[in-house]
Amino acid sequence: MHLAIIGNGVTGTTAARYVRKVKDWEITVISSETEHFFSRTALMYIYMGHMKYEHTKPYEDWFWGKNDINLVYDHVTDINIHKKELKLRDGSPIGYDKLVIATGSNTNKFGWPGQNLDGVQGLYSYPDLKLMEENTKDINRAAIVGGGLIGVEVAEMLHSRNIPVTFLVRETNYWDNALPKEEAQMVNREIRRHNYIDLHLETYLKEILADDNGRVRAVVTENGDKIPCQFVALTPGVHPNIELVEDSDIATNRGILVNHFFETNHEDIYAAGDCVEFTDAAEDAPPIEQLWYTGRKQGEALARILCGERKKYDRGIWFNSAKFFNIEWQTYGGVPPQLPEGIDTFYWEHDDGRHSMRINFDEQDRAISGINVMGIRLRHMVCEQWIKDGKSLEYMLQNLGDVMFDPEFSEKYEHAIIDYYNQLNPDKEQLKLKRERGLFDIFQFRNKETA
Repeated sequence: MHLAIIGNGVTGTTAARYVRKVKDWEITVISSETEHFFSRTALMYIYMGHMKYEHTKPYEDWFWGKNDINLVYDHVTDINIHKKELKLRDGSPIGYDKLVIATGSNTNKFGWPGQNLDGVQGLYSYPDLKLMEENTKDINRAAIVGGGLIGVEVAEMLHSRNIPVTFLVRETNYWDNALPKEEAQMVNREIRRHNYIDLHLETYLKEILADDNGRVRAVVTENGDKIPCQFVALTPGVHPNIELVEDSDIATNRGILVNHFFETNHEDIYAAGDCVEFTDAAEDAPPIEQLWYTGRKQGEALARILCGERKKYDRGIWFNSAKFFNIEWQTYGGVPPQLPEGIDTFYWEHDDGRHSMRINFDEQDRAISGINVMGIRLRHMVCEQWIKDGKSLEYMLQNLGDVMFDPEFSEKYEHAIIDYYNQLNPDKEQLKLKRERGLFDIFQFRNKETA
């Protein structure tokens, strides 16, 4: 049995590793991005000088040979479904018995005039990072088009080299299509705290202008402002990379269409990760999941399916985390920008405007449905379990000591959060913290909650 995997990102690599634990199949992983799997989330730290590329590889180069996983550093140009054969860029073929397509994402472009000029690019891949190194040498000013998580990463990267930035964001507040208003406004303030970053909200790009050599020289907004710059980062999100299969018989929409067993419309051809779109997604679940942790979970689930355990993939409780310069963000469950019907919210924000906690809960039984924290770290396993168990808002507040994961000697916010709740609810029984942070044993929690 020969398993071929196109893509060596977290999904393809995880699938290969987990299959190898169970099967002695021949496994080939093909990628034209890098020779070895690396942590995509660490790209920014290479540019900022905190890490080298080799530091981002979770496994030593000898790991793949020791585990008998064949790595091919090349580009797949065609899939012959009937012959079960892949064609590489140099024309040589690779046969397969089972195929996994894990080609990831591409940067969004929306047809702006000048979007393909020299000095204009997105940031998703390692080649993108190397291109950014070249494109930002000796420049006087950069522009970023689009907010979200990639946009703020690029802003921090450029800021680390003291490159002035004009930041064009179409939303009213930063990333307010994903964050509630208060958290989005906190991000506004955090970005504007940093010198050399000029944040323009509710601003749309009209075109990108070229100099005489075909390189970017300025961006023009829809309100007519012309802003000189020598580098433009396009960061308005990503879309599934389906270029390889667009002209094939493999069914696609926005992504490669699969069910929750990662099966395409062709036998023995599977797809997973950023490039897929689920045909049977639940009404309240996104059909496309483009997060590092969902990519890893999909790789694990697909490996089990390939090895004969036919169990549908279940993402579980939604989770994401990121960093907006110096403010860390975590979210669990459902915390949409607008409250759904039947859901209420409790929101506390510290006087410094850089720490907050939001807990969404059901209006009827007060069960937690989602959690957002800014500048505060929580225990992932505890948050997930409390949401699964339907713990109430009041239960969570009284047990904040069990969920806080900030360093031991960092500032504690638990009492301030509970005091604020009590101020909002003077007619209710006043809550008290049951356990101080630092006295909590995660193993005791695991045994208690799963008993």
